[in-house]
Amino acid sequence: MSVLARLLFLVPVLVSCSFVSTQTQTGLAQTGVAQTSVVFDWFQYEGRDAVFFEELQENHYRNPVIAGFHPDPSIVRVRDDYYLVNSSFAYFPGLPVFHSKDLVSWEQIGHALTRRSQLSFENGQGISRGIFAPTIRFHDGLFYIITTDVDGIGNFYITAKNPAGPWSDPVLLPEINGIDPDLFFDDDGRVYVTHNGEPEGPALYSGHRAIWLKEIDLLSGKVINGFDKVIVNGGVDLEKQPIWVEGPHLYKLNGWYYLLCAEGGTEDQHSQVIFRSRSLNAAFVPYEKNPILTQRDLDPGRPNPITSTGHADFVQTAEGDWWAVFLGVRPYDRDFHNTGRETFMLPVSWQDEWPHILDPQTPVPWQARRPDIESGMSDAPPQTGNFSWRDDFAQPQLKPDWLMVRTSDVQWNEIDTDSNSLRLTALPTGLQEKTQPAYLGRVQQHLEFGASTRLQLPVNQHVMAGLVIFQSSDFNYFLGVRNTGESYTVSLEETRDGELRMIASAEFTTSENHIVLGLNQQDAKLDFYYDLVGAKPIELISGLDAKLLSTQVAGGFVGATIGMHARAE
Repeated sequence: MSVLARLLFLVPVLVSCSFVSTQTQTGLAQTGVAQTSVVFDWFQYEGRDAVFFEELQENHYRNPVIAGFHPDPSIVRVRDDYYLVNSSFAYFPGLPVFHSKDLVSWEQIGHALTRRSQLSFENGQGISRGIFAPTIRFHDGLFYIITTDVDGIGNFYITAKNPAGPWSDPVLLPEINGIDPDLFFDDDGRVYVTHNGEPEGPALYSGHRAIWLKEIDLLSGKVINGFDKVIVNGGVDLEKQPIWVEGPHLYKLNGWYYLLCAEGGTEDQHSQVIFRSRSLNAAFVPYEKNPILTQRDLDPGRPNPITSTGHADFVQTAEGDWWAVFLGVRPYDRDFHNTGRETFMLPVSWQDEWPHILDPQTPVPWQARRPDIESGMSDAPPQTGNFSWRDDFAQPQLKPDWLMVRTSDVQWNEIDTDSNSLRLTALPTGLQEKTQPAYLGRVQQHLEFGASTRLQLPVNQHVMAGLVIFQSSDFNYFLGVRNTGESYTVSLEETRDGELRMIASAEFTTSENHIVLGLNQQDAKLDFYYDLVGAKPIELISGLDAKLLSTQVAGGFVGATIGMHARAE
């Protein structure tokens, strides 16, 4: 029986995503929910990065190809289509899936994790836990994503006949520990997983890890034939004590097995290295010219740096060319970044049957020559460069850009297609709490940007609602408005190290029932304002340090998101 036939039962029938529903305002009012909910009319985001204002050269593309928090990219080609997935950590829905025809224009077509039957992130889940680095592959008519739910169900894979979904419930891999699993289908029909894990015996130093190779039975998820061994111990050269060898991907080409790994940690010492072997039973030999990609040998003070490159995956085009997608960081003030780790792309050249991405001391280019692929996707929503993005909530389901923090059984967001609006039911959960707040956010994709939303002024005096910029439960800003009875108050709350404090507020009266709340980031500074209908925008506070929302201050592996929030008190 083929692998496809054995696994078709894993693909569920098409169902609507559990995080989306629609209901009219009348229906909401009848349930009594309207008194504790807030209506948002639209949300708008605009990127303004200086480097993106530079004219794009003819037949070139921009890096990153998918801007903002889209780390650990994995890619697969199926005929003339390319599909890419990223880590999603404790955001839900999880595992964003992108599609492209030309490797340059990418459109998000959905998520692979959309149902609580697949997994859940419950109370106490840190934002940078959850779903770590995935691998996407295609075999025998079926798409596979293999990944790790850290602190949850561990390593697992899911399947789909259509990468846009629906994806199956997880098949657990209890005998595979560690993180960053990769799925490899060999020519003889055997299936292997490579992954990061503890070395055999005690670790020799901090950050000492190994790459393991296991043969598995896809149906049961069990390791078979006793094939379970370390194929890389520590990294390229154990004597130099390399750290955090991870993110393995296994390929077969011209009789060689190639093992592509990240090494050096996911910060500014990150790199990509390559090994090869003639047999899975023989030793994997490192390339003498490793690393094949890094930016750690460049001046950190250079203008417009791209840093922390690594965690790559390869794809070959139908035309025969090879390309690598990998994560990188665009810092400001030398090493601060709020946009998280993003998806970059570069061509791969082959020398003496070894792959190369970049020569030593060569910066990742902001613009590079496009792949030689005829078909394109000029109508795909932009994922890089400076662009404006707006949601008027005119569609019955939430756009795939919108994310929630963790999971919950409570349904608190609903689109009303009659009035083209989004209703958030206020929850008694603050952003700093380790449960799911009533917050919908989209990824921050630019260092300099503006974001705003228009909402109906809250009726309930125990509800605060508005605009959020969020890095984690411990580090965020909330620009909210509340009804005080005789007037309204707009205020800015800051959460720093998990401690909530109000840092600015203003009282106002109005005969209108809408307000626009907005923020701008420029030169590492954040400004917050509000705009009463028919009046001039009013600055609430300016010059706040955006570094509060950077990875260097807040920690973790994610970038910031911006969106809408409603809180009951």
